[in-house]
Amino acid sequence: TARLGANPSPLHLPVFNQSITVFGKSKPSRVCCSPSRAMETNDDTSKAKGLSFDDFLSKKPYSPPTWASHLKPIPSHVFSLAHLPTPIHRWNLPNLPQNTEVWLKRDDLSGMQLSGNKVRKLEFLLAEAVAQGADCIITIGGIQSNHCRATAVAAKYLNLDSYLILRTSKLLVDKDPGLTGNLLVERFMGAHIQLISKEEYAKIGSVALTNVLKEQLLKEGRRPYVIPVGGSNSLGTWGYIEAMREIEEQLQIRSNRVKFDDIVVACGSGGTIAGLSLGSWLGALKAKVHAFCVCDDPDYFYDFVQDLIDGLQAGVNARDIAKGLGYAINTSEELKFVKEVAAATGVVLDPVYSGKAAYGMMKDMAENPNKWEGRKVLFVHTGGLLGLFDKVDQMAPLVGNWQRMDVNESIPRKEGIGKMF
Repeated sequence: TARLGANPSPLHLPVFNQSITVFGKSKPSRVCCSPSRAMETNDDTSKAKGLSFDDFLSKKPYSPPTWASHLKPIPSHVFSLAHLPTPIHRWNLPNLPQNTEVWLKRDDLSGMQLSGNKVRKLEFLLAEAVAQGADCIITIGGIQSNHCRATAVAAKYLNLDSYLILRTSKLLVDKDPGLTGNLLVERFMGAHIQLISKEEYAKIGSVALTNVLKEQLLKEGRRPYVIPVGGSNSLGTWGYIEAMREIEEQLQIRSNRVKFDDIVVACGSGGTIAGLSLGSWLGALKAKVHAFCVCDDPDYFYDFVQDLIDGLQAGVNARDIAKGLGYAINTSEELKFVKEVAAATGVVLDPVYSGKAAYGMMKDMAENPNKWEGRKVLFVHTGGLLGLFDKVDQMAPLVGNWQRMDVNESIPRKEGIGKMF
């Protein structure tokens, strides 16, 4: 996918009359290592969904997919933190190329207080943290980091403290960061917030910054465990290797089999694209993976993903398994696009990750329809709804649809008749 620059065609908003196809429901089948990861059954006598109360938040031995059993090291344990399997349904986007189908993998519904893709990585990372006897977690990200929020929630579920290094502007680094979006959840969870300016972050780097905080906590007698930006290291990559097994199993249970030709996802810190690409390459799906980078450039991410898969001794080339890395440039049209998608399809994207990736995908489909015609595409929604709350000022001009209700004077009125709950 080429570097993106120009704006895509506007989304003319049609009214969709066809039904939405959903799959991920069947007789229970094994996902990961636990029968609790079973999909919903069609049997009317069984209405249980997702994880039972006996399994949620439990730590269990991990067994990899057979096609990933040669990777090393294989995690020994995994925590059941996410609500899995996440649904897949037909996404009725307007203006698609001829005979192109887009399906949506709803990892925005994975849990941890409105989460997304980060929880899958945390299942493996926090299992290692607990195994090492950690009593607190350190991680780092932007001021509205979805990963940091998910980490704060997951850590608290496991009775661990969280220390979050959050990147902000030089003008705001000495001020209370407020309670907008992800910050509200983090601070409700009692997370310890450490602010760093973007300028210092750029000069010092995330690894050195987390090490500084780790040394401080060690001197205080704490036992910290450090999770990198986005949970993206070789261990965290297992979260989306496992997700690929989940997708395969969801496909297997459909009566009329769908075979995805392409997978599209946003690329922020690299771990998700590494796991999906490796899982698609090694497993049965063999779909082409397209990732739209929301920061840095494709060459940086190719090198980063290569490091992650080398850490698993996979013996494959990142440029072979992730052929579609493109660059999603931030434009003034993106928030308008996010609003239009919500109005057209009922799906709310976030402005930082999935919104950029969907914007880039639709633009490429408009400019290169022949490349996409007749293909079945799985778009992975990686979450980030809370990030929209930080964009309310920019969003306000795009939404209206309100007015004072006009009630004619002829309508009878009586004091106290309207019960207000």
